[in-house]
Amino acid sequence: MAEIASGFGYGFIPREFLPRGKDEFYLRDEEAPVRPWRALSAGEKAVLAENGNYSPDWNDFLVSDPFDPRLIHNSRFYGLVRLGPLEDTVIQHHDFALPSGIRNSMVVSSDIGADCAIYDCPYLSHYIIGDRVILSSIDEMQTTNHSKFGNGVLMSGEDEEVRVWIDVMNEAGGRSILPFDGMICADAFLWAAFRDDRRLVEALKDLTQKQYGGPRGRYGTVGNCSVIKSCRIIKDCAIGDHAYIKGANKLKNLTIHSSEDEASQIGEGVELVNGIIGFGCHVFYGVKAVRFVMGRNSSLKYGARLIHSVLGDNSTVSCCEILNNLIFPVHEQHHNNSFLVAGLIQGLSNMAAGATIGSNHNSRANDGEIRAGRGFWPGLSVTLKHSSRFASFVLISKGDYPYEMNIPLPFSLVNHNVKYDRVEVMPAYFWMYNMYALERNSWKAKDRDRRKNKIQYIETSYLAPDTAEEIIAARELLSAWIQDRENSSKDEQEDSVIVEGLERHDRKQAILKPLKALDAYTNMLRYYVFNTFAEYLFCHRELDFSGFAELAAALDAEREKNAGSGRVSEWVNMGGQIVPAFRVDRLRAGIGLGRYSSWHEIHDEYRRWAGLYELDKLSHAWSLLALLDNGGPVDRAAFIEGLGRLRLTKQWICAQVYESRAKDFLDPFRKITYRNQEEMDAVAGSAEDNFFVKRAKEKLASFEASLKTLLEYF
Repeated sequence: MAEIASGFGYGFIPREFLPRGKDEFYLRDEEAPVRPWRALSAGEKAVLAENGNYSPDWNDFLVSDPFDPRLIHNSRFYGLVRLGPLEDTVIQHHDFALPSGIRNSMVVSSDIGADCAIYDCPYLSHYIIGDRVILSSIDEMQTTNHSKFGNGVLMSGEDEEVRVWIDVMNEAGGRSILPFDGMICADAFLWAAFRDDRRLVEALKDLTQKQYGGPRGRYGTVGNCSVIKSCRIIKDCAIGDHAYIKGANKLKNLTIHSSEDEASQIGEGVELVNGIIGFGCHVFYGVKAVRFVMGRNSSLKYGARLIHSVLGDNSTVSCCEILNNLIFPVHEQHHNNSFLVAGLIQGLSNMAAGATIGSNHNSRANDGEIRAGRGFWPGLSVTLKHSSRFASFVLISKGDYPYEMNIPLPFSLVNHNVKYDRVEVMPAYFWMYNMYALERNSWKAKDRDRRKNKIQYIETSYLAPDTAEEIIAARELLSAWIQDRENSSKDEQEDSVIVEGLERHDRKQAILKPLKALDAYTNMLRYYVFNTFAEYLFCHRELDFSGFAELAAALDAEREKNAGSGRVSEWVNMGGQIVPAFRVDRLRAGIGLGRYSSWHEIHDEYRRWAGLYELDKLSHAWSLLALLDNGGPVDRAAFIEGLGRLRLTKQWICAQVYESRAKDFLDPFRKITYRNQEEMDAVAGSAEDNFFVKRAKEKLASFEASLKTLLEYF
């Protein structure tokens, strides 16, 4: 038994996987901090033995000064253990504090940083622990020699069968991607969406393997000032600085990013396997996640289940089940009985209680796919079938929608009219009737962005090139439907038009208020165009052009450079970042040809796109202005008139924000639970005192002042 014990803790890397001239610690030495290690003195060995500690060979226990052996009690050490400076101090996290030292633990072949507190850890094996770390009451904490820390790669000698894939967007796995440290939604979309581009797909797999795969023998890590307490199993995990983990049941094969500025926290009853967790994330209270990626500043809480899914930055998911999805940044889903499966949800989205998105009862096959644009809002108890597609900012009212749907009209309200047994769509509903929700959603998305390092630009405005192009296509559809005399009489056109193609069924489908919607869409386009110009010119008053002629010439040149004499009409939502399609196509071609050697270089391309977006968007608005004027040249007088009308539209939006909110206070049924108006005001406040209403008025005043200066410039 003594001979067995003396070898325990060694041989971490099998000999056949050791490079020539390397020992089993070579990867550990590359990663661990360099310290002036020394052997124990005879007196220090005596103190350690007197305190009930054991090692089969104390010569393999190395320390760094200052070292106080009196702080180590009732512990066992095997293999090469290296201990950083250790002094008599207290390590504290909020109200939880422990004296530094090692108590009642077993440490196997690990590096431990300065002034750590390790208590009641009966199996701590092959970890590199940072400075001032607390590890308390952890049943098992170990790293295997083939650890991947959540990356979907193979280590030396492994078979392809053990590779971990994530089956996003499609339950059957036809869009499988490999998770990796640093993955963002744009990466997942690039990999999953363009499956016909076989060179791209193979290149991304090879690139990921080369960047994150490699030799066996990487150690698990715990960053500086992290706290891990009262956990059961932690295996093959790389944990960043200032992380706080308490009461987790099982953490396996994970990278958990954390920093002092963006600390991540994991709480009670959590079980996480095969995943990447971004900076500033919170995972609490019985969450189960398997094969997943979480973006920065996102939360999983209250029993949520996240499986085979990528969840974007700034999202909150509670009390629900999410399977086989790619979800772009700013997603809210926090009700116990909602269910989302096999979908591409493109951000700024919110799912209500009882929503079942992706029920698979329309066939005997696996689930199909749901594709929803930005601002997807299925309401209470909505059920949707695969395969369905929705334009941006579609609100779906309560109901069971029994057939597959295709809603190409953005900013719409979709209703299942049981009385008439038909689907009804009111295009441009938000613009006409609920500006408060539309404006507040954009503000909220930007205000809650707590990312310190914004690897990707996220478009939070509801009017951007992607939604503008959807509006253009929707106007063409509406115009054709209105003119179709076979579907509706002239009198009916004021209220509704009967159409086909909104769902996979031959029952009637109705477009409500099509003429008003057509006018609203036109107003939205003009607002987008001139608001884009105003925002750009507000920020660039130092531009060389002295007036309209120079501006027009510069934009014509930009349009010619990017798309010849035509306009850039196709835009791609790359994980929340809106990009001209031709830029994405160039990136795809470059990756397929091997011009990118790492994901970092691809991320640099996203950053370059973000730097070009302002001018891309301005050029797009310029081309739309010509389109709105029937293709004719845009003159200075018309341009200035449009900027002037923008002020009126801003005033109208501000008024609509107030009126949308005021409805809640004027409704007599909202008052019935209060004794009088004074009690209601004390509890619910008033529309005039609403924070967002006040903010809208302040923004309007600021805009009007800036616009006055701008018009003087032109």
